[in-house]
Amino acid sequence: MAAASPLHRSLLGAPVIGGAAVVGFLIAWWVSAKSFDPMRIPQPGDVWDAAVQLATTGYAGGTLAQHTLQSIMLAFMGFAVAAGTALPIGLAMGMSRSAEAVFGPIVAFIRPIPPLAWIPLAIIWFGLGDGAKIFVIWFTAFVPTLINTFTGVRTVDPTIIAAARVHGAGPRRMLLDVILPGAAPLIFSGLRVSLQASWMALVAAELIGAFFGLGRVLMTAAQDIFPGMIVVAMAAVAVCGATMTWLLGVVERRCLPWLKVTP
Repeated sequence: MAAASPLHRSLLGAPVIGGAAVVGFLIAWWVSAKSFDPMRIPQPGDVWDAAVQLATTGYAGGTLAQHTLQSIMLAFMGFAVAAGTALPIGLAMGMSRSAEAVFGPIVAFIRPIPPLAWIPLAIIWFGLGDGAKIFVIWFTAFVPTLINTFTGVRTVDPTIIAAARVHGAGPRRMLLDVILPGAAPLIFSGLRVSLQASWMALVAAELIGAFFGLGRVLMTAAQDIFPGMIVVAMAAVAVCGATMTWLLGVVERRCLPWLKVTP
């Protein structure tokens, strides 16, 4: 029988290593919880009880499903608006020096501003409703996609662009057949960063003035000194963010099949 290749051995060993890491983490957690005040480090059983409570009877005004759906909706809406505005502006800046001259100084000015610094203005402009949270998420997710789109367009091989022009490619064909395929890897990289940033901004925005959402659960649990519920809410945010990032990866693999790695 032929020996397994190094790649196959690594693939077979990855689940074992991952499982061992999870077991080691749980053991370390259990030992730490036994060694410290349970009000500081909750025991795994306390976290499980909090998860059951949140999923069944609810906490902070809603159940796990209600809070999670609210957070997913806001994160997706803010991310979608950010992508819908950052992509065309980034493409325009990358393809036109005039557009870069118009938008470049604005981006350079707002880029260093921390997203959370916009929360007071967002509340003044949009109130305590979802509009303020979507605005904060939009700003947070806007910059990474814009920068990566601009950079992706500027790094397209000039030889390919020149060859397309020689063969009579107009602006539309140049954009669809040359610029977008060449810039797509960096664009998707920016979208991933923006999506993850959307969740960070969402939770921070929900800590202030939210009636539903995982951030609301975190804030209420902190006020109630309920560490088990805090861990549950953090885990829910992590699962939601990881799931949406995975779904974006599925879209990326379908849009960019030439980037697939075959074992």
